Amino acid sequence: MTFHDRGASRFLARLKPNCGKIAEKNLKRQGFQTFLPMEEETRQPDGKFVTAMRPPFPGYIFVAFDAACGFWRTVNSTYGITRLVSFGKEQAAIPLELVSQLMLRCDAKGKLLPPKFLKPGDQVTLTKGLFDNFVAEVKKIAPNRRVWVPMELMGGQTRVAVGADQFRSVRTL
Repeated sequence: MTFHDRGASRFLARLKPNCGKIAEKNLKRQGFQTFLPMEEETRQPDGKFVTAMRPPFPGYIFVAFDAACGFWRTVNSTYGITRLVSFGKEQAAIPLELVSQLMLRCDAKGKLLPPKFLKPGDQVTLTKGLFDNFVAEVKKIAPNRRVWVPMELMGGQTRVAVGADQFRSVRTL
């Protein structure tokens, strides 16, 4: 079963803290198709920059299964899963288009890639290095996909070139 099967519905499951990979492994072992996108994030604990892969939706994983067969009980009882996201007693299905668009933005390992279609004026958040979490407006895009953003440094404004792997778009899908 894949996320593109007609009989399969897509759901969002709530993870137990720090159990994303464990839940993904256990769901796959039981035959469920999962999708856990990841993105690089740089943090500065103890004064050192550390880059690690983290989910853009912390605490959640996408799961595909046939809801008519009652597989939601199996998902809810999987080690690493708290429960499926639901509204009342009904599990909330996620539109295929949303999941498909996310999957198209990921590489083969599930790493979320930078957006391909940026234009001047778009907002981006820097994700690596000294300016981690800095929100900037795109001023220019070079042919080599480097993006020029203005930054306020030491009382003056300067343009900085940022690689495609060093930012993410602020706008949502």
